[in-house]
Amino acid sequence: MPTSSDLQAVLSDIRACRACAGVLPHTPRPVVMVSPQTRLLICGQAPGRRVHESGVPFTDPSGDRLRDWMGVDYRTFYDDPRIGVAAQAFCYPGTAAKGGDHPPPPRCATLWRPRLLDALPRMELTLLVGGYAQAWALGPRAKANMTETVRAWRDYGPDILPLPHPSWRNTAWLRRNPWFEAEVLPYLQARVRDILSPAHPREGGDPDRAEHGALV
Repeated sequence: MPTSSDLQAVLSDIRACRACAGVLPHTPRPVVMVSPQTRLLICGQAPGRRVHESGVPFTDPSGDRLRDWMGVDYRTFYDDPRIGVAAQAFCYPGTAAKGGDHPPPPRCATLWRPRLLDALPRMELTLLVGGYAQAWALGPRAKANMTETVRAWRDYGPDILPLPHPSWRNTAWLRRNPWFEAEVLPYLQARVRDILSPAHPREGGDPDRAEHGALV
C-alpha cells in the first residue's frame, strides 16, 4: 500500500513542475490539496484566477456553491483531511479572449493524475466537476455532453459522481435542470455525511496522517 512518503514525493514533483512554462501567460503555480487520509476527492477543471492568486482551491464564489452542494462549511472543507482537491490541471490556464478560462491543458492530467491517484489508497468517492474532468476520467463511459453525463449519475456509483461546474455561469443550467437539486444533491450530501462521520467504518488511528493543506 502507498505510504505518506509516496504521496509527499508526488506532491514535491508536482510543486516543481514547469511543463507549461512558456505556454501559460504567467508563471505556473500548481494548486492541489490532498493528504494520505483523503477519501473524497474533488476533481474540477483547473484553478481560476482567484485560486491562482490565493494558492488555495475553491476560494471563490464557485467554491461557496460547491460547499453548499456538499453540505459542508468553509472550515470543514479546508481542515478535514478526508476532503481533497485535485483538478484536471493544477495551474490556472488563463482567460480566453471571449471571456471565461481556457480549457485545462491535457498534458497536466497525463503527467500527474495516474501517479497522484495511485498514492491515494483510501479514496471512496471522486466528484467529477465539469465536462473536461468527466471526459478524461470516464473516457467512453461519458455521455454525449455534460448534462447527459450528470443525468446518468447513477451509472457511475458508488465511487464516482459527476457534477456540473458550480460556476455562476451555470446558474441558468440549474434552473433548466431542477432534477439536479432534487435528486443528485441529496445523494451527494448523504455520501459526504457518511464519509465524514466519526462512525465511518474506516475511522480510527492513521499512522500515515500528514498535514492537510494546499500545495502552491
